[in-house]
Amino acid sequence: MSGDFDSRFDVEYDGQIPESVDEAALRRMETVAHVFDESVRIPGLGVRVGIDPVLGTLPVAGDAVSALFSLYIVAESAYLGVSYTTLLRMLANVSLDFVGGSVPYVGTIFDALWKANKRNVELAFEDLAEAFDTEDPSGDESVDIPVEVDD
Repeated sequence: MSGDFDSRFDVEYDGQIPESVDEAALRRMETVAHVFDESVRIPGLGVRVGIDPVLGTLPVAGDAVSALFSLYIVAESAYLGVSYTTLLRMLANVSLDFVGGSVPYVGTIFDALWKANKRNVELAFEDLAEAFDTEDPSGDESVDIPVEVDD
């Protein structure tokens, strides 16, 4: 992989991610987010929704199933090396999606608008791109040697 990755979402990063990142994992994450948040365009409105709001019509159980798939994106991001802070933000998005989606009637609308999976994929890509920007440009890995000082 060359470090260039074209996302299907409007992620604000320069397309550069570390070469060590598994491109197939990024595609899987995008696919889950697309299916759950944006797979169907509503005619006339120009709005896209996925199966998350449909699952949300099943009280609590539908939102629980959706949350499990959302946690896949978080787990895959952790595997790819996304920072701890970003993982916490992603977990907050999943929690908010679960709680907001569980509210009767308005939860379905909330699920259609919040799009936690898409947000989480964007957070992961931005974090990975930031990691690329902070890598050593020479490609040399530095070695830290601890030094003990005797008094």
